[in-house]
Amino acid sequence: MSPLFRLIRPKQWIKNFFVFLPLFFGGSLLDTQRLIAAFLTFLAFCFAASSIYCFNDLVDVEADRRHPVKCKRPIAAGLISKRQAYSLMALLFVLSMLTISLLAFWVRPSTPLAFWRGGGGEAAIILFYWLLNLAYCAELKDHAIVDVCIIAFGFVLRILAGGLATDTVLSQWIVLMTFLLTLFLSFAKRRDDVLRMQHTGEAPRRNTSRYNLTFVNQAITITGSVTLVCYIMYTVSPEVTAHFRTHHLYLTSIFVLVGLLRYIQIAVVDEQSGDPTKVILRDRPTQLIVLGWLLAFLVIIYL
Repeated sequence: MSPLFRLIRPKQWIKNFFVFLPLFFGGSLLDTQRLIAAFLTFLAFCFAASSIYCFNDLVDVEADRRHPVKCKRPIAAGLISKRQAYSLMALLFVLSMLTISLLAFWVRPSTPLAFWRGGGGEAAIILFYWLLNLAYCAELKDHAIVDVCIIAFGFVLRILAGGLATDTVLSQWIVLMTFLLTLFLSFAKRRDDVLRMQHTGEAPRRNTSRYNLTFVNQAITITGSVTLVCYIMYTVSPEVTAHFRTHHLYLTSIFVLVGLLRYIQIAVVDEQSGDPTKVILRDRPTQLIVLGWLLAFLVIIYL
């Protein structure tokens, strides 16, 4: 793979599919105009996230050169200069803003509120996401608990932008579930860091020493349990059952429970939870669970 592609990490773009969640849970996946708006928002987040990856590797370049795995990153390996990385970072951010501005062509604003719904609101969210992650890379990622909360909040920003772009009212349960699920995944990733520190005697991150297995295991259990309860509350809430005109959504909770258990198994038994994206792309049981949940949900709300 080209060093430039390795630097922008296109495999991580899978995280930005969260912008489609408002459409999915809103039952509007077949609305072409809203789907295009969500796709543009998805692309804008992809460019913004890749811009952040460039900045992150620039900030961590010296530490990466001492790391047995991260030393192969393009900047640390000397395949891309710092000047090139900064230029690419700026270009990707500009592409992100240009992409999200295309939403105005779909809403065609005539009032300040229409402009807000036609690209301005989403642009503000992405700009805030970009600035927050700059602060995260520069300083905030060194603070335990704060780091995982910022990561989880980044996914909340994705669904907020997706909801705004598609003019979809978000349920408070969706917002809570997004934050809790990504917080669960982030703690599982920190567990991998703690294990690596125990095996090598060297902390992969500056804040890893503020985590240990007891704390991380308890955090995973708490966030996983609350995520499941939150999802069940969503499926049986009066506004959701009235919106979808069905009382059977609770059946999909089975897949959520099994999915959480499978991921805990990967984290605790297999000790391979360091990269949630790789787990989703490579673990066949996880893929089947997600597919089963997706099909069950679609059948219940669309048929």
